[in-house]
Amino acid sequence: MTLPTVTARGIEFSYLERGPDDGPLALLLHGFPDSPTSYEPLMGALSDLGYRVVAPWMRGYAPTSLAPDSSYHVGSLGADANALHEALGGDGRAVLVGHDWGATAAYVALAVAPQRWRRGVAMAVPPLRAMVRAFSSVSQLQRSWYMWLLMTPLGEGAVSANDYALIDELWAQWSPGLDAADASAAIRAAKSALEDPSNLTAALSYYRSMFSAPPIDPDAAAAQALALEVPSVPVLYVHGANDGCIGIDEIGDPLASLAEGSRFVKVERAGHFVHLEQPDEVSQAVAAFLG
Repeated sequence: MTLPTVTARGIEFSYLERGPDDGPLALLLHGFPDSPTSYEPLMGALSDLGYRVVAPWMRGYAPTSLAPDSSYHVGSLGADANALHEALGGDGRAVLVGHDWGATAAYVALAVAPQRWRRGVAMAVPPLRAMVRAFSSVSQLQRSWYMWLLMTPLGEGAVSANDYALIDELWAQWSPGLDAADASAAIRAAKSALEDPSNLTAALSYYRSMFSAPPIDPDAAAAQALALEVPSVPVLYVHGANDGCIGIDEIGDPLASLAEGSRFVKVERAGHFVHLEQPDEVSQAVAAFLG
């Protein structure tokens, strides 16, 4: 299948697209270990509302190209989102949706350029201020064991061993109630995006960049400096009650780190991949919030 592409900040982004060409832009950003494939239900719901829905593979995830500056900092991810808004012809009606690392990128992008986005939606990873609080909990540190593994030189071998069995295990731990049949296509797509060793190293570099020196690129560095700021754009925050990756009891009140007009939706019978586990409930909440 030939995918559309767009170039932003020196990266050729491949993406999935739904909806009318003249609709307001809805940009959907995925996380790890994932791809735009898991967004299929939400893409359909948003396109039915009249949005032009674009879900790219994030920098470093095949078939999107590797980062030319080898930077996978949160500042680079946020700068990418704003550059994609520009490259795709977005305007002030645009909305930004992110899950996992995509949520982190969304917070940064909204803080840097609130004029570009009417509203935001973030799922499964709370604002960075809340994440700092969560990491003060022993139980969350236990849940985050995989992060410390991926930061080490053992990361590539651990993920790729036995046909990327660790990806299957993470999905099973993080979303224990997700039916295997419902998850199979998304997991296959996640593995496919990381089959090349260079792409796998890029994905692990998202974690390795957490404690590295700031990015050299000026736009990314400026975005990185705002990573802990409260975005002025209202955000819908969605979290699964059974999330095995980030405990809902560990994050406190995410609204304390979000702008006035934001909302928090707890989704029962859902784990980390909440948008795939309860697609109807999530789509309805997103549609109601976006208006």
